[in-house]
Amino acid sequence: MLPPLKPIQIKDRISILFIEKGNLDVLDGAFVVIDKNGIRTQVPIGGVACLMLEPGTRVSHAAVNLASRVGCLLVWIGEAGVRLYSAGQPGGARADRLLYQAKLALDDSLRLKVVRRMYALRFGEAPPERRSIEQLRGIEGARVRRIYEVLSRQFGIQWKGRNYDFEEWESGDMPNRCLSSATACLYGISEAAILAAGYAPAVGFIHTGKPQSFVYDIADIFKFETVVPVAFRIASRNPSEPEREVRLACRDSFRQTRLLHRIIPMIEEILAAGEIPLPAKPDDSIGAVIPNKEGIGDAGHRG
Repeated sequence: MLPPLKPIQIKDRISILFIEKGNLDVLDGAFVVIDKNGIRTQVPIGGVACLMLEPGTRVSHAAVNLASRVGCLLVWIGEAGVRLYSAGQPGGARADRLLYQAKLALDDSLRLKVVRRMYALRFGEAPPERRSIEQLRGIEGARVRRIYEVLSRQFGIQWKGRNYDFEEWESGDMPNRCLSSATACLYGISEAAILAAGYAPAVGFIHTGKPQSFVYDIADIFKFETVVPVAFRIASRNPSEPEREVRLACRDSFRQTRLLHRIIPMIEEILAAGEIPLPAKPDDSIGAVIPNKEGIGDAGHRG
């Protein structure tokens, strides 16, 4: 008998892989993609943080089972990553961390502390004192617009603002198409890290009301350090396949910046700004009937 599978820590994995027009299955003990000609391509699923499934992809039950056991997030996306339809591991995998995150998000004073820490990490300086979250968002918006303008001048691009229509993807200009593809890559690995750490992607602090609110919060901290310069650099060359070139460049950027080593510690640092401990379980609660096995993966990994 083979030993039980244990998740590899997020920081030791490759960041992201995109799959299109193939069937995902487990054959002869291997996770494989089978194309229309029956050719198998093996995927080291346990060493991948996030697998992005584009149109034309089919997944077997065995493949989903194996991906969940080794802690690889499956994300179903639209062409070029414009839309996210579903994720294979919704919610968080640790009840104590979910309660901790929810308590911080529901208390206005604690939420403001977390948001201020996010802005300090994002812009490298403490935000102005005695500002509401709405006022901080206004400050952020002005800074972000300036950063886009600076990058457009740096790479010699005509910038008309962040705007695109996901119903008519091809109608968008080159910079916006590249930016959308780049941020989709960042959102994928950010969500994989959030889930691996045991938190909920939907419980955000700056962004709220969407299934990926916390993903947007965390991704924004790294966006202008990683994927946005990549997108502008690719757009300046006006390539024939911008989405593909952006993905390859983002993969290299994630490796060079050691992003997967940094996301989970950054999440812990951000939430620690609330200055409250993880909640203890109530004395009258009933413990798990079947205790979870200890693994070598990150704190929230299922399996």
